[in-house]
Amino acid sequence: MLSGRRAIDKNRPSGEHNLVEWAKPYLGNKRKVFRVLDTRLEGQYSMDVASKVANLALRCLSKDPRFRPSMSDIVKELEQLYQQSKDSGNTRSHASNRPRPRRRSAGDVASRNPSVAYPRPSASPLYAK
Repeated sequence: MLSGRRAIDKNRPSGEHNLVEWAKPYLGNKRKVFRVLDTRLEGQYSMDVASKVANLALRCLSKDPRFRPSMSDIVKELEQLYQQSKDSGNTRSHASNRPRPRRRSAGDVASRNPSVAYPRPSASPLYAK
């Protein structure tokens, strides 16, 4: 949910095929967490909330199941963070806090060269009606 990426994507550059392996080092680092965040969400969260959500994701990836939060704990924490974000009215993104170069998305690449675009994910049978 944070990155907008598939769990496994062979169309990504080498070293970025496996989402967990690629993202894990960034999730616990407040200065680097923005590298994982989906650029389509810019302006919809504060860096404080994004950092807390990334930390929650990192806990979910713990090798020891005893340290992973339960789904009810995850829902509760996400609801609290959503409420915190809503109450503060802070929708400034990390981009407004510090300048950084614009990352190119698959759409940017596709607009210049349609044959280079990443494939769109197919509908999941789990969500079929």
